[in-house]
Amino acid sequence: MDLLMREVITLNVKAGLISMGKALVILIIGLIIAKIIIAISRSALEKSKMDHALHRFVINGLRVILGVFIAVAVLSSLGIETSTFIAVLGAGGVAIALALKDSLANVAGGIILIITKPFRKGDYIDILEIAGKVESIDLLYSTLKSIDNKVISIPNGKLTNSVLINYSREDLRRVDCTFSISYNDDIQQVKSILTAIAEGNPDILKEPEPIIGVAGHFENSIGMDLKVWCRNEVYWDVKYYLEEEVKMAFDKAGVVIPFPQLDVNLKKEK
Repeated sequence: MDLLMREVITLNVKAGLISMGKALVILIIGLIIAKIIIAISRSALEKSKMDHALHRFVINGLRVILGVFIAVAVLSSLGIETSTFIAVLGAGGVAIALALKDSLANVAGGIILIITKPFRKGDYIDILEIAGKVESIDLLYSTLKSIDNKVISIPNGKLTNSVLINYSREDLRRVDCTFSISYNDDIQQVKSILTAIAEGNPDILKEPEPIIGVAGHFENSIGMDLKVWCRNEVYWDVKYYLEEEVKMAFDKAGVVIPFPQLDVNLKKEK
């Protein structure tokens, strides 16, 4: 009887070791296959027209899916009923979904970004009064880098549910400036000065033509609009050029730039 028990125990141990060995082999092979699939997918993404900022999102999602498949295969090789595991995983998934609904909304937002492509890596965007260049789009967050080199993380759900301004989508961009002059200044003279300044910069396009006109009559000044078109990449160069050149040209021509003044009258007591 003791000999029979020993043989049974030995067989059970051997079976367990074999199962563990199979599970280990399946795990190793699964990881190797997953690595190959991810490498192939990454190479395919590099050759595709999909924006580079979305590559990490796709790869991370693929890693999660492959990880679940490998886990199910390993559990099956150990003799664990996977249907029960899948049921538990499903129930747990529902509970997790309720607890992490905001995070799942961000994942869904990332998928929407992949489909709609409102921006690409390198685009300069403005959302929720936050502006920056797109660095990457991940499962939960998208990363921007501001002009002053701050790294900004925005939940994908916010990106898909808010008004988003993409400054880089079009090749051309209009530079809008408004300058104040006094009511005593000659409007035609000012328009000639602004025209000469716009024509003096090769980065300012001839077509579409610059727009110059009276913007409005304000309490202490007249507003003069100067709107010019340029290539997107030189927007700030043109903006700074106009602001500086107009000030110097106004000073040279004697055009007054009004500013608020306060007159104080003192009365002497008799």
